[in-house]
Amino acid sequence: MGKVIAIANQKGGVGKTTTSVNLAASLGVLEKKVLLIDADPQANATSGLGIDVETVEGGTYQLLEHSASAEETTLKTDSPNVELIPAHIDLVAIEIELVDKDAREYMMAKAIKNLRDSYDYILIDCAPSLGLLTLNALTASDSVIIPIQCEYFALEGLGKLLNTIKSVQKIHNPNLDIEGLLLTMYDSRLRLSNQVVEEVQKHFSDMVFDTIIQRNVRLSEAPSYGETIINYDATSKGATNYLNLAHEIIKKNKQTV
Repeated sequence: MGKVIAIANQKGGVGKTTTSVNLAASLGVLEKKVLLIDADPQANATSGLGIDVETVEGGTYQLLEHSASAEETTLKTDSPNVELIPAHIDLVAIEIELVDKDAREYMMAKAIKNLRDSYDYILIDCAPSLGLLTLNALTASDSVIIPIQCEYFALEGLGKLLNTIKSVQKIHNPNLDIEGLLLTMYDSRLRLSNQVVEEVQKHFSDMVFDTIIQRNVRLSEAPSYGETIINYDATSKGATNYLNLAHEIIKKNKQTV
């Protein structure tokens, strides 16, 4: 049975989508079957996998609305073993439309319930908020990866997110675990980056991934070409970092490559 992992942090620009897209591609290269669900109205994960957002006719919006099935909204991608349920700007409306529905927090869980046997991993790229979309993703997930940038306000809002996760565990999804805190945008030349790494490792120890995602120009360039870092430059530091993260997650979940 596949594992569902949300990639979440209400803070923007911390590397959620970069992680979602490139972790999916790295797991795919390691011969794991992956589904990436783009649950962010900005649809950056969709364009990052080379799909033209303007051509999207069915995706996460229709999935949560239950007007289309997961199978009907799933697209093939150029990344080996990676499929995508895309997003579109219309996803902005879903929070308003779901607000008066019964069991509104469980729409994602219901929609993907029958997909677990078809994939090794289902990754959900969350919006930079703690709204109904993110709540749906956390309720549907087995665990959550929290990207934290190695910059000044890194820990700002982390407490709020951890409290939200505790609430979800208590009310909606008692089985939700923290897969790990992922340090991103690390620059070894900056004292601040090193301080953030030390602080996070000191306070959260075992919850922190061993893999650290380094700041990398190739990693920043890849999305503008609609490619993952694996397709764009498999020899770059960014590709190595995300492949290491994929290995770490596979090992943690006691799977073999």
